[in-house]
Amino acid sequence: MPKISSDTLWELAAAEVHSRESGGAEERDGGEAVNERTVLLMGSKAGGKTSILLRCLDRDELSKPTLALEYTFGRRARGHNTPKDIAHLWELGGGTSLSDLVQIPITPVTISCLSVILVLDLSKPNALWGTMEKLLQAAQAHLERTSSQVQKSKSGVKHQTPSHSAARVLPKDYPDRELISPFPVPLLIIGSKYDIFQEFDSDKKKVVSKTLRFIAHYYVASLVFTSIKSESLISKTKSFFLHLAFGLERGKTVSSDPLKPLIIPAGSDSFGQIGSPPTVDVDITSLHAKNPKDLWKKVYERVFPPESTNEQRELKDPAKDPQYSEPQIDAMRAQKDQELEQYKRNAAKSWKGLELET
Repeated sequence: MPKISSDTLWELAAAEVHSRESGGAEERDGGEAVNERTVLLMGSKAGGKTSILLRCLDRDELSKPTLALEYTFGRRARGHNTPKDIAHLWELGGGTSLSDLVQIPITPVTISCLSVILVLDLSKPNALWGTMEKLLQAAQAHLERTSSQVQKSKSGVKHQTPSHSAARVLPKDYPDRELISPFPVPLLIIGSKYDIFQEFDSDKKKVVSKTLRFIAHYYVASLVFTSIKSESLISKTKSFFLHLAFGLERGKTVSSDPLKPLIIPAGSDSFGQIGSPPTVDVDITSLHAKNPKDLWKKVYERVFPPESTNEQRELKDPAKDPQYSEPQIDAMRAQKDQELEQYKRNAAKSWKGLELET
């Protein structure tokens, strides 16, 4: 970190940015490097993302609906009298409707130390696959574009592609190495609201659990089910979170029983252990799938038909989303919209009159 001098604030900030872009860790007193990581949290709308994040950060705060994309940070010391590492935490709200905003936290500067947490609401299984698919596709597409920009950069800045990308650290004996498609950066999938999900019919729970195990293994992701009403489950979730945010060791517990909360670290599962897609009233031979992932999707959506997307299209504009309603502001907005429409009509009449005159 630049020493105090006569430099302006902007000069100091520029030096800070240059240091980060050069791949160097910031140094504090004593010359010890301070690690900085970025975590993008996204998932089901009203799926409990904020509540889970606050519990993992040990913050006793009331959670509020996330407005579009929100930022916070966490700091944690590695030991006594040592500098605190920093985790930059971005939370994407709105479910899938604002997926384009993933481009804000995913940048050439952050990509080398970025992780993604996907929170899926287990209490709404019909929306689960669609939410997972759209958000992961949006994040992966931008990660690949950003990585390409880094590689093609001619500015002389020594950017790095994801240094701990799952695709670059898989050992040769990794389970099903030739059959999986690692997500570009470390990925954690959290199944939320397990307290509601555990009351589901056992066959339906098996379908959801086995499907998420397949998805997690396919993307080389960790998978954990949680509930903010269970201190035990939150503690296990926190272990995975701290591993991504600060590089701490995660727990060794593994639980793959579909009738219990799943706890499966990346690399501890296999397609052989997961088995074939659960065929609850589904004849697999009648399904025409392009690949294993497509087969699992077709089976899952036979059991849990996807919800209509009409409502999602209507709520593409956050200003029309009921969870963000502000009566006074909304009334003023409606008035201004009416005034704008009236102005457009008057302008159109005036323009038409000028055309007739000419």
